[in-house]
Amino acid sequence: MARRSIAKEAELVRQRLGQRPVVLVGLMGAGKTSVGRRLAEKLSVPFVDADHEIEAAAGKSIKEIFADHGEPYFREGERRVIQRLIGNGAQVLATGGGAYMNDETRQRIQERGVSVWLKASLPILMKRVMKRQDRPLLQSEDPEAVMRGLIDKRYPVYALADVTVESRDVQHGQMVNDVVRALAQWDGWDKKKTTDD
Repeated sequence: MARRSIAKEAELVRQRLGQRPVVLVGLMGAGKTSVGRRLAEKLSVPFVDADHEIEAAAGKSIKEIFADHGEPYFREGERRVIQRLIGNGAQVLATGGGAYMNDETRQRIQERGVSVWLKASLPILMKRVMKRQDRPLLQSEDPEAVMRGLIDKRYPVYALADVTVESRDVQHGQMVNDVVRALAQWDGWDKKKTTDD
């Protein structure tokens, strides 16, 4: 019974989405890529990872972009890539942790997409991000202090997203269902008219 209702809710979300993207925002480790890939499958739309697109456009890894050119250069490239991707119709778009902090990017997402904040607690984030060594912002003596600073700075901005879903330590499929349900129950679809409608 539950599975059928999730399928129905996914279909409802897909219809309401039209040509808009679902844009996932949140800190590194919140699950934007792993949840996003499965969410796209459930909604029968493409999955796009903005970080991968930035790396493809630059011909180097994000870590290398940070090292060679610095964060401001990376953020400008990120802004341009996301602006391009948002115009590509229905998709699930996973953004880097800092993307939504850019006023222009955030406004573009608000105008053209439906934003979902995957909100995770500090212990969950640390457990996940410490498994990988390719996080430029965490190359420090005290990664947890860096992460705490990012939470303080970014969470008030992430809270502007259309929908917030708690990122929990559960199977990815359960998180996907949480996102589908939150989108199905969201009452802001009518305000999301775009020029394509």
